[in-house]
Amino acid sequence: MIRKLMASLAVAGAGLAMPALAQYPERDIQAVVPWAAGGATDLVMRQLVPLVEEALDRRLIISNRTGGTGVIGSTHVLQQTPDGHTLLLAAENAQLYPLLGLANFDYSDFHTINIIGQGVAVIAAPVNSPYDNLEQLLAAAKENPDALRMGVTGTGGLPSLVRALIETVDELKVREITFAGDRPGIEAMLAGHLDFMPLSLVAGRDLIRRGSLKGLAVVATKEVSALPGVAPITDTLPGMEKYLPWGPFWGVWVRKEVPEHAKQRLSVAFSAAVADEQFQAFLAGMGAYPLNLTGDDARHYLERWQSVTSWSLYEAGSTRASPEKLRIARP
Repeated sequence: MIRKLMASLAVAGAGLAMPALAQYPERDIQAVVPWAAGGATDLVMRQLVPLVEEALDRRLIISNRTGGTGVIGSTHVLQQTPDGHTLLLAAENAQLYPLLGLANFDYSDFHTINIIGQGVAVIAAPVNSPYDNLEQLLAAAKENPDALRMGVTGTGGLPSLVRALIETVDELKVREITFAGDRPGIEAMLAGHLDFMPLSLVAGRDLIRRGSLKGLAVVATKEVSALPGVAPITDTLPGMEKYLPWGPFWGVWVRKEVPEHAKQRLSVAFSAAVADEQFQAFLAGMGAYPLNLTGDDARHYLERWQSVTSWSLYEAGSTRASPEKLRIARP
């Protein structure tokens, strides 16, 4: 099925000779995920990769190179030979590296193969938490500033971004505890070492649905079908509506210098894989939705996400760097 869809996409988007496409890939492909195994990005990629392998008739060998809010893995890809045999399978974080002083590059310094899809964030707490909703959590944080323990994945990680968005409309003074990804933070919550943690719904849904964690709010304007009964964040913070829809996203990148025929082959393969019914059902079941963006559509999406998030962080006082000085337009 994937190969038939890939063939039709190749014909529809043609313009490159098939003999050139046939030269790539020459060997198995290294697929770098800059987050820990078991987290949202890792889960999405491990579901998608077998479909891409079928399309390319080559193995994609996933390696989790964690650290620095994804900087270590992303930098590794930029340092590899630009022959298309090293991919970056990552999330939104690199769009904020210059703003947060984490690195001097963002996704405009890569070539985007595909923006796969976008997820929804959920604010989760241990199942025995005294807080049943976001309103109660915010009240406790105000009553005891810097006492609640919030799990984060580093500066610019999803939990920190959700906190920054909240702080544009309200106050949230808590103590941040850093983990290498969603999974280690979830394990800390299950062990009672955290009071709450914003997560991608992809990582937290199953645990919340079976009662191992408690969902306090989804970062959305309405209830999410994949997590019924968990209120949207705008029920407690109506001012958040201006930033929504917003959420984590996942994509695939290579170095800009990769030959065009390799970029084209990868683009066709990933587009076919994302369009596969099995993968679309996986995303829907996790409360995420497919985007399958390439070319100018992908670029426009990245620029808008960077604009909304960067200016939100700046206005919340979460960064001193001015988005304007980095030539990031206001949303």
